[in-house]
Amino acid sequence: MFLRQTWTINNMVHKVFVYGTLKRNEPNHGTMTNPENGVATFIAEGMTKEKYPLIIATKYNVPFLLHSPGTGYNVKGEIYEVDDKMLSNLDILEDHPNCYIRDKNDIVLTDSTHRTVMKCWVYFLKMFKPELLSKPFLEDYKSEGDHGMRYCESQDEYCTDEDMNEIIENVN
Repeated sequence: MFLRQTWTINNMVHKVFVYGTLKRNEPNHGTMTNPENGVATFIAEGMTKEKYPLIIATKYNVPFLLHSPGTGYNVKGEIYEVDDKMLSNLDILEDHPNCYIRDKNDIVLTDSTHRTVMKCWVYFLKMFKPELLSKPFLEDYKSEGDHGMRYCESQDEYCTDEDMNEIIENVN
């Protein structure tokens, strides 16, 4: 009897820190659990080692982590290990590199007895309009939070030009 064994090439494993609608119990978490998008495994809760401003903007009340190190809070979120396919699908969801920019950052595990730090991919808004820094900063995003700005899913798959004009600084 001949047994045929199928081997799959191992995908790269990436650590991703999510701080907004991709977290458990948030509106886009289904992206992380849908096997058609790839594999995502929850690792731990964490927070940014450095302070950043986490804001809510656009008519859809989207959370944005502004790349302004030293301003804001140590933002709380979740760390996942994802495969190449999931990372690619997250890039599409986050409209990387047109809207968010994926960058490596130090994340401190908050459910660890030691101060364990992991390098994770984080989606930042880097080319943002300075007036976004005048919006209230959050430490921990929840769509149903006290801020009263529930996330509204866009009918468009990506940021529209109108959305982009509201948040992105033109460099012309």
